[in-house]
Amino acid sequence: MNRNLAMEFVRVTEMAAIASARWMGRGDEKAADQAAVDAMRSMLDTIDCKGTVVIGEGERDEAPMLYIGEKVGSGNGPALDIALDPLEGTTVCAQGASNSISVMAIAEEGGFLNAPDTYMQKIAVGPVGRGLIDIRETPQENLRRLADAKKCKMAELTVCILDRPRHEGIINEVREAGARIKLIGDGDVAASLACCEPYSGVDMLIGTGGAPEGVISAAALRCMGGDFQGVLKFRSDEEIGRAKKMGITDLDKIYAIDELANGNVMFVATGVTTGTFLDGVRFRPQGAVTKSIVMRSQSGTIRRIEADHHFDTKPRY
Repeated sequence: MNRNLAMEFVRVTEMAAIASARWMGRGDEKAADQAAVDAMRSMLDTIDCKGTVVIGEGERDEAPMLYIGEKVGSGNGPALDIALDPLEGTTVCAQGASNSISVMAIAEEGGFLNAPDTYMQKIAVGPVGRGLIDIRETPQENLRRLADAKKCKMAELTVCILDRPRHEGIINEVREAGARIKLIGDGDVAASLACCEPYSGVDMLIGTGGAPEGVISAAALRCMGGDFQGVLKFRSDEEIGRAKKMGITDLDKIYAIDELANGNVMFVATGVTTGTFLDGVRFRPQGAVTKSIVMRSQSGTIRRIEADHHFDTKPRY
């Protein structure tokens, strides 16, 4: 993949972030998400590539745009698989809370697991914990391994967990292990990124969230040198049937990071609301300021971009 493509794709997440940020705190999740989808879709077609959405807003009958299998891009250039979430953390954005982002991961054709829209049990760590985690082990054992690698006490580690009733057991186990907990309402992609940021205060992500977000997180952690494991958790026979149609035969398989996001991958994200990893959109008269991150697994380069947008000299989005 041409490295310049990464800078083209960040323009896409910038526009999606600006569009959805206008709905911050207004209590309308659907409007915020639709604004991000519309902006992202229109910007994608300005990029010279033959893109296929492999992780998107759902299947064609569920999503009018950016559905799984949809073709995007100008139709010229390399064939790419695209995993995207125009607004990760729709509830967060609608409530005016922290850590909503617009995010995309890009790979060469066949680089991403075609994950069905189901749940995934996940564990994520930063570079220090790479190769040490095992999703089959207890939270206490994984925390012990990470504490040993970081040469710190378990009480000094912080685990990020989605605040859901299904995580009551995990929360109790982490507390019994003596580690600290940061509960989040939404946005586990941003939380996975935070595991790789030395000053984020987050050391590990544990819990069950969306499988599509797991693939996107794996792509980001590939670029940042972190580690990730996931196991699909189906909620119904219908989801199992859809997974089999997508080529998934081993329903209990433990997916390593390279099996979720393989080959050369790129990752771009722009903050919508201010969070642990990225600042949100700041509006000013006739413009806005965005904060983004652009990463490539091939080089390991991580670029942090602050962009000053002038609405009176840019096309409408």
